[in-house]
Amino acid sequence: MENIKDKVVVITGASSGMGAATARKLALLGVKVVLAARREDQLRAMVAELGENSMYVKTDVTKRVDLDNLIHQAIERFGHVDVLWNNAGIMPLSFFEEGLVEEWDRMIDVNIKGVLYGINAVLPHMLGRGQGHILTTSSVAGLKTLQSGGVYSGTKFAVRAIMETLREEVAQTIKVTTIYPGATHSELGHDISSPKVRALYGNLENMVKMDEEAIANAVIYAISQPGNINVNEVVLRPLGQTR
Repeated sequence: MENIKDKVVVITGASSGMGAATARKLALLGVKVVLAARREDQLRAMVAELGENSMYVKTDVTKRVDLDNLIHQAIERFGHVDVLWNNAGIMPLSFFEEGLVEEWDRMIDVNIKGVLYGINAVLPHMLGRGQGHILTTSSVAGLKTLQSGGVYSGTKFAVRAIMETLREEVAQTIKVTTIYPGATHSELGHDISSPKVRALYGNLENMVKMDEEAIANAVIYAISQPGNINVNEVVLRPLGQTR
């Protein structure tokens, strides 16, 4: 495993959960981290914690101009971008019969368009350098559907297709990795408004879950490989999760 010290890693969805846990671990390894999310107060606190080799850019991944600005600011500060992790995502599960179309739209905007905007923003820079690494968080729901997860799974299946096609197109120069986490301790799902889902799953707190550290370790594993090794996919589930 190569030394990742001084790599420049941009993380969306970095203000909490998997993104924040990974940023903290990367900073301890000497990585320069660029944190992106909407909640500026939390980003500011993290940069104060992580120190001079970190920065934040307030970013709404549903806005293409925000992703373009994120990559621009990262390059302005650190000279280049080695890794982009498209990690931002939402999971307001609901049954189709409930017709929560606005939530469907929001998932499509964050989980699919946000990934595409991130790829579009960083890919010319990486191709110009002849190197780089793009990671994206899908989900085990991108491998298998579940009741109430039709739209969420649809977005994560889309991520799978996007990333596999990207891998084929840029395989000669750019590394491409898709992370498929199972149930993880995070804010994901806290925005569920569906009465049917709440009756079926409660607030998801009783599910067997992994710590965010497991995802951080997976990301570090992927980006630490020698230059000629590309970890294409990583699937993680907590022991006891069957789906």
